[in-house]
Amino acid sequence: MFASIELGRRIEGAEVRMMTAIAERARVTGPADAVVLEALGGGVATFVRPHAPMNKLIGVGFDGPLDADRLAAVERAFAVRQAPLQVELATLASCAAAQQFAARDYRLQAFENVLGCAPAAFTAPPSALRVAVADDAGRDAWIDHMADSFLAGDGTGAGSPDAFARTEVVAAMQEMLSVPGMRRYVVHIDGAWAGGASMRLDAAGVAQLCGAATVPAFRRRGVQSALLGARLRDAAAAGCDVAVITTQPGSKSQHNAHRQGFALLYARAILVLPPT
Repeated sequence: MFASIELGRRIEGAEVRMMTAIAERARVTGPADAVVLEALGGGVATFVRPHAPMNKLIGVGFDGPLDADRLAAVERAFAVRQAPLQVELATLASCAAAQQFAARDYRLQAFENVLGCAPAAFTAPPSALRVAVADDAGRDAWIDHMADSFLAGDGTGAGSPDAFARTEVVAAMQEMLSVPGMRRYVVHIDGAWAGGASMRLDAAGVAQLCGAATVPAFRRRGVQSALLGARLRDAAAAGCDVAVITTQPGSKSQHNAHRQGFALLYARAILVLPPT
């Protein structure tokens, strides 16, 4: 799959809609004046509470540099909340936007890879492991298992500057599951919860494979491959023409995705402006 600028815009647009939905929900469930939700340069800046993973600016730069006054207003909104402003800038975005962030003293902290494939082209045979769509009754247990497994990293990849407390990981997963189009999956081995994953079906035909985790005791047994395959088949059945997954560079997750037919589409540079 070739990553054109227009495809990158579609994928980043799906991310923008997901972050917007999370911030809109936060305005309803918490203090509305504590939330930041600002459209900017084709993307969106969101802040839902201190230390939340969805505090970020994403989807920008496809139309050139950002409006400097609006960007400054977003920077002030984050600074007032004593929060760093994290920008996830796609390498398909305009170089002028990247230069703009550099001139404003944003610091490069890390990279993440966006991989994609055409779900209809997925041809691998079904896994011997049974993947089930998780029901609503098991939502809290699913979140607990996912949080524990996610926090028990596998030690692969280039690493990430983010480190979140378990309470924040649980809260973020609860918010993600509130977004329209989200589905949950689970794998059991010998009756035990072995791994889980989620997927969001975006209105633009993009299937976002939002997260997957395996219990350490069941790693290297094909759980992630089974979860990937099940989601790709569901994405194809739903009419999505592209599925995307975000991984740390060089990680086991990226390796698994490549084995399932995913190709590297582009990367995102993680740029951070500390609060001042």
